[in-house]
Amino acid sequence: MAQIYVYHTVTEKPMELGQIIVFDNKHQNGVYNRVLACKNLLDGNEPTDSFSNFINSNLEYWTVRTYRELALEKVREEKYPKYPSRMSCLYTSKTLSDAEMWADSFINSGRKVYQIVKLRTDGNVFDGDAYNVFDGTDNAEENEKNADYYWSNKPNKLGREPLVETLINGNIEVVEIVKEFEEN
Repeated sequence: MAQIYVYHTVTEKPMELGQIIVFDNKHQNGVYNRVLACKNLLDGNEPTDSFSNFINSNLEYWTVRTYRELALEKVREEKYPKYPSRMSCLYTSKTLSDAEMWADSFINSGRKVYQIVKLRTDGNVFDGDAYNVFDGTDNAEENEKNADYYWSNKPNKLGREPLVETLINGNIEVVEIVKEFEEN
């Protein structure tokens, strides 16, 4: 598979030049951890870890995201298995200007941004429209219909230009620290 280069807005912890990140069936991301913690709570289980306590502090917010991500994963596995899982990928941008736009958006919403890095991957790629990401409900059929709309890359219902989020998996290497952010 050909190698591609993308940009990533780093929000969880700083990355290092040469760092290798692997996302595959055995390596998941923070979305996966939060979805499993929320699903555990929704299934009536007691909180068991710090993720559960974090989720429980804003259960309504995380519930709609959990319903959404579970539907997105189900539809992806059934109809679009070549695409990266949203729960086992890195969310990136094709261009530096798009990564900067995401950084500004995160900073304005109060989310900590550490860096913008340039990455190289040999994995799978999916360019989705973030405007097609939806709030899940307890209606599984509706969630799956919305999930198929996302994965099939139909025009967003807002009539806007797509807000592209590039999902990547596989072996991912940090090849350049493009920009460092001061405390924000």
